Amino acid sequence: MKRNFVKTIGGTVLAVTIISMLTFGLVFAQDELKSESKGGGRLEGTWDAQVNITNCQNGNVLFSFASIASFMQGGTSIGSTAGQPQSSRTPEHGVWRHLRGNTYGFRFKSFSFNAQNAPAGWTIVQHEVTLDSSGDSYTSIGTAEFYNPSGILVGSGCSTAVGTRFEL
Repeated sequence: MKRNFVKTIGGTVLAVTIISMLTFGLVFAQDELKSESKGGGRLEGTWDAQVNITNCQNGNVLFSFASIASFMQGGTSIGSTAGQPQSSRTPEHGVWRHLRGNTYGFRFKSFSFNAQNAPAGWTIVQHEVTLDSSGDSYTSIGTAEFYNPSGILVGSGCSTAVGTRFEL
């Protein structure tokens, strides 16, 4: 009788453990879905942006240009800018992720070339993006680091951007 009682208790513990794990999994999945509705994944798509290069000390806009970027599922991105001729700069390749709520972070790299088409170095831009409640526009703020062909940091700068979803 003790043996059957132990089997029953063992079976009950196993059943409770399995039910607890399933419940935890469902709660976790619901939290993930809530995260999606609160911003997770909503950056995916293609965006038109107006980029403002700013003075890092006072925020004054130094100059502006148009840009376009696509944020793909899985956390990769690609973009192009009207800030420099395409012959002097490669497209932007990067990564992005959901940080919290309607806030995302992205980072991209592009290579630069001088007038003789020789490598002139690369730029790494990093921004924090905040989507509006509709998910169809954003504002962002960030920095750029400029490296020479040897990989030595030779300068940095600041920028802001305002973006709108590019749609069919």
